Amino acid sequence: MSKPIVSVVIGSYNRLPFLQAVIETVRADLKKTPHELIIIDGGSTDGSIEWLTSQKDIITILQHNRGEWKGKTIERRSWGYFMNMGFRAASAPYICMLSDDCLVVPGAITKGINHIMKLQKKGNKIGAAAFYWRNWPEQKDYWVGLAWGNRMFVNHGIYAREALEAINYIDADNFTFYHADGDICLRMADAGFMCVDSPNSYIEHYSDANLEVRATNQEKQKLDWNTYEKRWKHLKMPENDWLMKKFKDKHKTASKYWNKLTPERNIK
Repeated sequence: MSKPIVSVVIGSYNRLPFLQAVIETVRADLKKTPHELIIIDGGSTDGSIEWLTSQKDIITILQHNRGEWKGKTIERRSWGYFMNMGFRAASAPYICMLSDDCLVVPGAITKGINHIMKLQKKGNKIGAAAFYWRNWPEQKDYWVGLAWGNRMFVNHGIYAREALEAINYIDADNFTFYHADGDICLRMADAGFMCVDSPNSYIEHYSDANLEVRATNQEKQKLDWNTYEKRWKHLKMPENDWLMKKFKDKHKTASKYWNKLTPERNIK
């Protein structure tokens, strides 16, 4: 059996139809690429766990993050805590980080890997490659984020495992949910690793997949921002937070999947 070139790591909680959709797009994109799928579930109650454990090409990590156990409330863990479990379990040299409410436009992951390899062969020390993405259907164009010091960071994209190991992965103790992704790439830059864009990799993100779950995450945004600002305010803020790009998906990935999941919107 060929060793995986890329490990795809996805965190999930109670978004089974959306999770199934993103996994379908990952499988299609990596059909000819040796890979592994790692899903970290936070204790879903919507059938996700049963479905995941029936998928023999998926490594499922279950870590309950809500509810009670033996009369005590289960301690809520950070986003980094969960993602680090997947990152540390990954065996491939490249780790693709995705969300359970996004879709892979055909070619995104494979093109991202090829782009990193090409840059590495030229002697560049690459830590990560960011995929262009948009919130569908609100946004027309795609973007990647710029952090302090005008450094690029990854919302969805690929990390070099050696870079994650060099910075000891995500700071799971000081960030609960937001801005930990920006902090990763800023620490990579300090360690000598570049974060670049992958110019031909695109992701469709559906921001309304589970509004109740999203609302609980956003409660922590201000606290996370204060931590982020304190750590990196010695670098200048970028003039623009986002680098925009136009792209027309000939596969119509977003409408193909999301219209099935949200027929009330039926957007072309």
